[in-house]
Amino acid sequence: MLRPLLLSACIALPQTALAEVPRVVTDIGPVESLVATVLGNLGTPERLLSPGDSPHHMALRPSQGRALSDADVVVWVGPDLTPQLQEQIDALAGSALSLPLGEAPGTHLLPFRDTGLFPHEHDEHEEHRDEHDEHEDDHDDDHHDDHAEEHHAHDGHGAHDPHIWLSPENATLWLSLIAEALSQADPENAATYVANAKAGARTIAETVEQARAALDPVAGRPLALAHDAYQYYEEFFGLSVIGAISDADANTPGPSRLAALRDGLAEQGAACVLTEATTDPRLLEAVKASGLPSVQLDPLGTDLPQGTALYPALILETATRIAGCAGN
Repeated sequence: MLRPLLLSACIALPQTALAEVPRVVTDIGPVESLVATVLGNLGTPERLLSPGDSPHHMALRPSQGRALSDADVVVWVGPDLTPQLQEQIDALAGSALSLPLGEAPGTHLLPFRDTGLFPHEHDEHEEHRDEHDEHEDDHDDDHHDDHAEEHHAHDGHGAHDPHIWLSPENATLWLSLIAEALSQADPENAATYVANAKAGARTIAETVEQARAALDPVAGRPLALAHDAYQYYEEFFGLSVIGAISDADANTPGPSRLAALRDGLAEQGAACVLTEATTDPRLLEAVKASGLPSVQLDPLGTDLPQGTALYPALILETATRIAGCAGN
């Protein structure tokens, strides 16, 4: 009678050991950083997007497909950024717990901006922020023309700007949501996950204060974007942005978009142009921005220390670079 019980116990022990810390797969560096913060010393997440690759055109390699197949938890921005990844998760990681951060309750979302010249000021964002969820559909109807609707239908992206990780408010919320997901997969270490998330939130709060201190001297100075990837950062820190050459999906701009931004820059001027490594100098010239002070940014923090340190470094480095350029 004792033998089956002992045998059962022997079988259960290695399974429990293997299940202690879940295998977590993430999509981009900033999300990996937040997950690494919550995991702490218990484990290391795996990232699908290689440094330097664009999330707007993500294609999984066989090794990445295997990582998804082995995942217990998948934490990713969501289909607004990588619509093709949803199908891969369903097919390869169907039994995993999926946490699309852009669809999580409480995540602050902003509408996809389709025009090169931004018609609304930052204070309008602030005034309507609390009412955003209630009126979001109406707002989209007002600002999205037929071309925009056709654009989203073709590329599969929703109506929201997908660069949601550049809001420290969102990142702080997600730390607790990631802790909940990991605790669900691994109840034994739940207290550690919660404690790590709280410590991570304190680090982000401290980083935000440092970033505000860096940006305060250049408050109100108009900026222009090469890629409309910084709307969440812009709103959170109260930056003044005239417009962007390419949209949030980094699509090649058409003549009408370039003309609108060129006129806006001529009328309003810009203290600095925020570019990226992939910015085409000919596009800067097309909007007469090639002679303006510029600074290269990266919304993914590719060249920053990866892992836990990445997210705070991304927020502060972005502020430091903008302040240095706009202050010239």
